Amino acid sequence: MGVVARLREDVAAARRGDPAARSSVEIALLYPGLHAIWAHRVWHALWNRRLRFVARAGSQVTRWLTGIEIHPGAVIGRRFFIDHGMGVVIGETAEVGDDVMLYHGVTLGGRTRDGGKRHPTLEDGVAVGAGAKILGPITIGAHSAVGANAVVTKDAPADSVLVGVPAKARPRQVGEDTRALLTAPDYSI
Repeated sequence: MGVVARLREDVAAARRGDPAARSSVEIALLYPGLHAIWAHRVWHALWNRRLRFVARAGSQVTRWLTGIEIHPGAVIGRRFFIDHGMGVVIGETAEVGDDVMLYHGVTLGGRTRDGGKRHPTLEDGVAVGAGAKILGPITIGAHSAVGANAVVTKDAPADSVLVGVPAKARPRQVGEDTRALLTAPDYSI
């Protein structure tokens, strides 16, 4: 996929994810979550080419400009969207699948100083509510929803809804809308 096609795909994903979006131009120029993702791609490429200091320095500049910290070692899939974004932190060994959406204040963090995989994996189609913390080398299964302010420290199967501190998983019900789940008072604390 070419660069321009990828940029258009990102803008389209933001448009799908944000009902307040009015135009593609507005999204491309004014959405810090999108800018952080675009910058991450550059820093990630440099990280993979072993230009680690430059990649880390660039990611810190992006953090300063957007309020979103994505380590250049993190692996991010396609059509990833960060809504609002301020305070989002994504650690070095985090892996984010395709069609994932995060709201502001989300942390994909570690729980140990040991080497190796320390950060979570979010499979395709996961949505994470504002302020949620997903910690450690765990996996959140595809098409799961994590409620606002949940603290997740254990694996969750696909099609789960995770809420609470510590978060408990329950299966999604047929036809349960992700946007409704993330905004319902029952699923935030």
